[in-house]
Amino acid sequence: MNLLSIGGSDPSSGAGIQSDVKTFAELGAYGLTVITAITGQNTSSFGMVEPVSKEILKNQIESVLTDFKIDGVKIGMVYNSEIIKTIYQQLRRLKIPIVVDPVIKSTTGGILIENKAIEDFKKYIIPLATVITPNKFEAEILTKTKADSKNKIEKIAKNIQKMGAANVIITGIEGKNQKIEDFILEEKTKYLVSGDKINNINHGSGCNYSAAIIFAISKKKSIREAVKFAKEFAYNSIKNAKKIGKGIKITDAGIKDMINLELSESINDFIKIENIYKNIPECQTNFVYSKQNPKSTKDMLGISGRIVKAGKEVIVAGNLTYGGSKHVATALLEVNKKFPTIHSAINLKYQDSTISKIKKAKLSTSYYDRTEEPKDVKNKGSSIEWGIKTAIKKLKDPPDIIFHKGDFGKEPMIIVFGETPKSVLKKLLKIIG
Repeated sequence: MNLLSIGGSDPSSGAGIQSDVKTFAELGAYGLTVITAITGQNTSSFGMVEPVSKEILKNQIESVLTDFKIDGVKIGMVYNSEIIKTIYQQLRRLKIPIVVDPVIKSTTGGILIENKAIEDFKKYIIPLATVITPNKFEAEILTKTKADSKNKIEKIAKNIQKMGAANVIITGIEGKNQKIEDFILEEKTKYLVSGDKINNINHGSGCNYSAAIIFAISKKKSIREAVKFAKEFAYNSIKNAKKIGKGIKITDAGIKDMINLELSESINDFIKIENIYKNIPECQTNFVYSKQNPKSTKDMLGISGRIVKAGKEVIVAGNLTYGGSKHVATALLEVNKKFPTIHSAINLKYQDSTISKIKKAKLSTSYYDRTEEPKDVKNKGSSIEWGIKTAIKKLKDPPDIIFHKGDFGKEPMIIVFGETPKSVLKKLLKIIG
């Protein structure tokens, strides 16, 4: 995936195009850049701004667009009307997602857009936006309206949408109980996404957020999915912020790839399935997703606890972490060794009715008998490894399902395998209910 960042240069790499390139790289995308202005700033103060000429700006954009397939664009600092109009002329015919991050003022105090250019920003840049991500302060500037209640926030978002943005996300709204909320206005719906607040001043979280949004949207994720992903990404970037210079901390998201996003989405979909609690075994459930070419269970993302049933409810107890699963990850690792396209798995409660549905769905199934397990295998504690190897030994194609009927003191189990968590869920929905 190729993502283009159009914005200002920040020599501290805390924000601007340097920050975006770091974020894109962390997420596994290739970042390209077009510089609109050069700033002199660090973690303590803001110095000068020197915008580039429209000629070099146009040449930069043309150079990138004629040589690369661009999957998404993020627009940040635009500074003056000449830059704004040049960007509009170059991008107005593009049919790819564009995220606009209307940076007006830097954390260190610098003004990032001329006041007289704001009207042109509203006229030319906002209509390019698939998504626009102003914080509360920026939204107030754009609409000349004070945001003092949720109803007013909605009104402000609607005003920005009327300027031409398809979707509006207003970030940084103070919630209750140390929560920070984003208000999202799509074409036909509105909602809030809430997250934990971290009380520290940092440089770069807004750029991290909008860069994560364009990444997720370019991956064909919904606006809601993209917001949740970006909010978690930005939260991690603030939590991991480092004091590199003499002033405020610079955000550092760390690696947060699509494996986490895709598994998180599928777990959320899983727990929402009606009566899914009936399919949770006594040992509870884990859902795992591996990296490419996994070498051990440490390359498998899983829940550090389990998906557990509490009455008729299903709860995720624990966090997603690499090495978080032992049993399901071990089963997946063995299948992946023989069938490298298989990267995800989930375990379910064994029920005869489920096996009947598996047969009716014509899913490929394999079985192993735990009563035949050698004593030395039991003593070594490598039952799962032995069982999966036994089940797939003679298979030429990857199995959809592997199950066993248990043994003395050992619960019977069904494991569903697939290329991705979504393909696992698709198979699962054919056999439950």
